[in-house]
Amino acid sequence: MGLQSAFFTAISGISATGRALGEIGNNIANAETSGYKARRVSFGDLFGATIGGGGTSTAVTEGRGVSVIGVDALFSQGSLESTSNSLDLAVDGDGFFHVQDANGSNFYTRDGQFSVNTAGQIVNSKGFILQGFQADSSGTILGTTGSLVLSTTQEPASPTTTVDVGANLDASSTATTFSIANPTGTSQFSTGITVFDSLGTAHDLTVYFTKTANLTWNYNVVAPSSSVTVDASALSGTNALIFTGSLTFTTSGALDTETSVAYYDASSASAGGIDFTGGAAADQTITFDFGTSITTDSGGSTAGLDGTTQFGATSSLLTLSQDGQTSGTLTGTSISDTGIIVGRFSNGTTRNLGQVALARFTNPNGLDAVGGNLFIESADSGAPLTGGPGSGAFGNVVANTLESSNVDLGDELVNMIRMQRSFQANSRIITTTNDLLGELVNLSR
Repeated sequence: MGLQSAFFTAISGISATGRALGEIGNNIANAETSGYKARRVSFGDLFGATIGGGGTSTAVTEGRGVSVIGVDALFSQGSLESTSNSLDLAVDGDGFFHVQDANGSNFYTRDGQFSVNTAGQIVNSKGFILQGFQADSSGTILGTTGSLVLSTTQEPASPTTTVDVGANLDASSTATTFSIANPTGTSQFSTGITVFDSLGTAHDLTVYFTKTANLTWNYNVVAPSSSVTVDASALSGTNALIFTGSLTFTTSGALDTETSVAYYDASSASAGGIDFTGGAAADQTITFDFGTSITTDSGGSTAGLDGTTQFGATSSLLTLSQDGQTSGTLTGTSISDTGIIVGRFSNGTTRNLGQVALARFTNPNGLDAVGGNLFIESADSGAPLTGGPGSGAFGNVVANTLESSNVDLGDELVNMIRMQRSFQANSRIITTTNDLLGELVNLSR
């Protein structure tokens, strides 16, 4: 073998260090690539046949150089950098984002630069769709996974079923009789409230309070005649009486009883419900709740004083709310550290739209890199384990944040110098061996 084998040994060193320099250059080039994981070259020594000795202590094993035995990604955590995009996501801990291409092929990435395409799907820069746990129409996160979709989501309308009123009614008011022809002149206090029908259409109602006797008041709810259909007996000009009820108070001013409501719909007086116009469902019932009444609600120690009262003070409104809503379109999203995507709608409501899913691998170093910050599973990586962020061994998801490359430029530059020197030394072996062979040739002169 002799001197000539030194040529091949040096060539193997040049080849291996050249490959290492290529990976170092690739790491440096991707130092600013979001989610990029630095790659490291592993070397292994080469040996030729054993010369003499049959494996005994006198045997000589000839070295044949070096080879690249592997290139491994280093999956250490990169630093987290804040951004202004709510769909920029970073994994703080273990796990990969799961994306799919148009053919349903699966890819995994730590690069969380996402946006919304024209179909409302959350996609990465290559157009691959982010996968996650689906949510039903009520916002409950389900166990099924699929593509996460945002902008096609709409919040449906919800009809008003309950109105909560808290007020003080002036005990010194003079009793009178309510008239739909003159509601303002035959009531001592009134307040307006906007409610919604089954289509989400808003309707403005006015609640008139009329004192009918000591410690007794009637409430009469009036709507514009153009927005409801009522019995003729409940109609006067532009005013339509839609339902009535009564309240009684104790001698200490606490709410004692609340009567059932009498409706004045189109079919017959004092029956059914509210018939809003415009195609909404007929006979809509709305419960007016004036607080916890002592007798009607069998309240406790605070009964009669947590809502409407009758004290010797000026009538005034204290609280007013209702539970209906119009339909809404998606106006924005936020993502929690557990990956739950919460949608904000134009009607002021919020709802869970889904949850980002993460994938883990028993051996992430076995993943095959395919470019574009993407990996695919292999026999060495094992099958992916899917779960929610923050559960078990899965890391958290951080919104408005991207994970930086984990490339350490200082380490890479030092490694580059080391590989450069190794490359030069192997090159020198070739030139030295060539000189020695030249000397051998010159012996014959």
